[in-house]
Amino acid sequence: MADFREVFAKAKHIAIITGAGVSAESGVPTFRGAGGFWRKWQAQELATPEAFARNPSRVWEFYHYRREVMLSKHPNPAHIAIAECERRLSKQGRSVVVITQNIDELHRKAGTKHLLEIHGSLFKTRCTNCGNVAANYKSPICPALAGRGAPDPETEDAAIPVEDLPQCEEDGCNGLLRPHVVWFGETLDPDILTEVEKELEICDLCLVVGTSSVVYPAAMFAPQVSARGVPVAEFNMEATPATNRFRFHFPGPCGTTLPPALARHQTEIIS
Repeated sequence: MADFREVFAKAKHIAIITGAGVSAESGVPTFRGAGGFWRKWQAQELATPEAFARNPSRVWEFYHYRREVMLSKHPNPAHIAIAECERRLSKQGRSVVVITQNIDELHRKAGTKHLLEIHGSLFKTRCTNCGNVAANYKSPICPALAGRGAPDPETEDAAIPVEDLPQCEEDGCNGLLRPHVVWFGETLDPDILTEVEKELEICDLCLVVGTSSVVYPAAMFAPQVSARGVPVAEFNMEATPATNRFRFHFPGPCGTTLPPALARHQTEIIS
């Protein structure tokens, strides 16, 4: 940790790549792996363009449930440490960017300003007709979804007619809205990817927090930074396939390991 802290004290552009592990301690369900079911389905059976085309009501029930769950969740010490670090370093002319795979907005809730959400957000919608993207924190998102979305396997599908599902509010459009998230089989937004590439080219320290480095794109981002000689620090519950390519590895829950790593260094001048 002392070695990491020396590198951290000198870094001017810090890139922090985060995944599901950073939100696990806030009690956010991942719908991955054993037990990761909503009703009879795993996320990869519902989070696809095909599933939405086939049964938009069921997919919206799933996302309505996830939105409602997230409204009751709060940032944990890892999210807060990242946001505080960004705020403190910005006063010293140093930058922190958070590149997250998470769609839960907990970084935003914690106060992170420079945030690239590469997989979109649960709290944004996109119109399937006109393409308009809008923030949406309504609870419920539409009257027909009130009280729907229960996760237990016995629950009947609500079978909500398309015209009662969330609709576009742009003038005269009324198109069906979908969650503004990247689904399985979809590509990432090229504009956001370009921004990510720019940040990774200028960063002089990279942190990988709560992501397995198996899932694209974190799997590609950090090793690419490491390959140009930039120190990479991994904060993860266990070692990953990429661990041996990184200079630092801090095992354990991010909420425990990250706050001391990002705390004020004694050499920092606070104005």
